[in-house]
Amino acid sequence: PVRGGTFQMGSEDFESEKPVHSVTVSDFFLSRYEVTVAEFKTFVDAAGYQTDAEKNGGAGSYIWNNTSSKWELKPGINWRHDAEGNLRPQSDYNHPVIHVSWNDAVAYCDWLSKKTGQNYRLPTEAEWEYAAGNGSRHTKYSWGDGDPAGKKGGNVADKTAKTKFSDWTGFEKYTDGFVFTAPVGSFDANDFGLHDMSGNVWEWCEDWYNKLRME
Repeated sequence: PVRGGTFQMGSEDFESEKPVHSVTVSDFFLSRYEVTVAEFKTFVDAAGYQTDAEKNGGAGSYIWNNTSSKWELKPGINWRHDAEGNLRPQSDYNHPVIHVSWNDAVAYCDWLSKKTGQNYRLPTEAEWEYAAGNGSRHTKYSWGDGDPAGKKGGNVADKTAKTKFSDWTGFEKYTDGFVFTAPVGSFDANDFGLHDMSGNVWEWCEDWYNKLRME
């Protein structure tokens, strides 16, 4: 469980995260690891589920085009593929699932709720930020405020990523060993025992987005 508390949510560094404001969250539970490809496959097989990327004749998902330096939609890409659009081997099914939509993530939670009899849902943005920043300490990264070091870090933009994407900037003195996704739990957990709360993949939250103005 994640013990609730009060923290200063947001950041002055990014326009979408302004203004910084006080938020209090109650106790809640959060998975120690990101949902893996293997876990998502179990859901798809059991429920006969078709993801948004697979509908409409295989609408596809986005992959990074290094030549144009932008994300591009590629038909036929879905949860079975990696970040470059290659089919994942079974040995990589311990990586976090990608190419899934918000609808897919919610469907997975609904299925897991029915299967277990427990109530599973996506975290709210406030819950996620609270958990990622070590609660009321609200650190900049899940490992703390400083630069990552060894296992006390995460799968982030670093020297490894720069070997493939020369124009990427980030932690240029750090080497995490992964250009794209890493197996879940490859790095140390944060104060709450949660892994990969900084880096690896973008994660869905329950909230809808609205740009607020506070005078």
